[in-house]
Amino acid sequence: MPRSVVTGGAGFIGSHMVDLLLAEGHVVHVVDDLSTGRVSNLAEAVGNTSLQIHEVDILQLTHDHVAFRGADYVFHFAGIGDIVPSIENPCRYLEVNVQGTVKVLEAARFAKVRKVLYAASSSCYGLTGGPTAENGKIDPQYPYALSKYLGEQCAIHWSRTYGLAADSLRIFNAYGPRVGTKGAYGAVFGVFLKQKLEGMPFTVVGDGSQRRDWVHVRDVARAFLAAAHNVQYGRVFNVGTGTPRSVASLTEILGGPVVFIPKRPGEPDVTWADISKTMTTLGWVPREDFVASVHEMMDRIEDWRETPLWSEETIEVATRSWFENLGRDKSA
Repeated sequence: MPRSVVTGGAGFIGSHMVDLLLAEGHVVHVVDDLSTGRVSNLAEAVGNTSLQIHEVDILQLTHDHVAFRGADYVFHFAGIGDIVPSIENPCRYLEVNVQGTVKVLEAARFAKVRKVLYAASSSCYGLTGGPTAENGKIDPQYPYALSKYLGEQCAIHWSRTYGLAADSLRIFNAYGPRVGTKGAYGAVFGVFLKQKLEGMPFTVVGDGSQRRDWVHVRDVARAFLAAAHNVQYGRVFNVGTGTPRSVASLTEILGGPVVFIPKRPGEPDVTWADISKTMTTLGWVPREDFVASVHEMMDRIEDWRETPLWSEETIEVATRSWFENLGRDKSA
């Protein structure tokens, strides 16, 4: 049986990776400090004898940590996300998302794993206006984006310098079950579903015409597994759908009143993945239907009962540092 390590395996995307690996017959070791991830995300897997959970901070990983011993694959999702906290505490983001990645790479190198799959972010592209390929301009707008890109560079560097097989997959706007369970203001799905649950209007940034390349988390997990099975390494892949949709179209599917809040600096009008390389090289295509998937989430809307409720007023307070720092005159 293949043996896989999933860092951040109790988180949103990581837990879906665990589900897929177990379904494919892998023995899975989850490495997670449970600061944002939740064991409840693994509720369907808990009790499976092929699953072990190691509660450990990746910054405390030793090169010979037991979770990595005999591992074939490492899927690295652990890290910290969200824009505003990264603006307020950039040192912490660079420490966890860069130095933490180095710790994982070193543990994988010592264990002589077959391959490492690094979860990168499409935010590295910055303010794009159309389809973006992997060789597009890199222009991170805030510390979170920078930290994830630097983590990617470490993964590719370890491939070139040490021969550690590693690929980086730049995830666009992932959505699906278990999204948006943290306290920080972040992913639009978590914000909107909680608002709908409480009968509150959706807080739409700008006029809602901005488009996002929303890719279902199950498709994301499948892309990572396809990359793991590909013997080449040292590459970067986009993981999206190639079909961006407007925020307004999402609120139409969800159904409910809307209020508009100020557009934020540093946010692109569109995120749009060119996935031709991913499809051609890995033989992967996104399968999940967007409308059906949104309805699936609404059928489980009670899952968002305990998540934070955001209003115009609380969002204004939470994003104040965003406007103060990213909105300043860059020529000054």
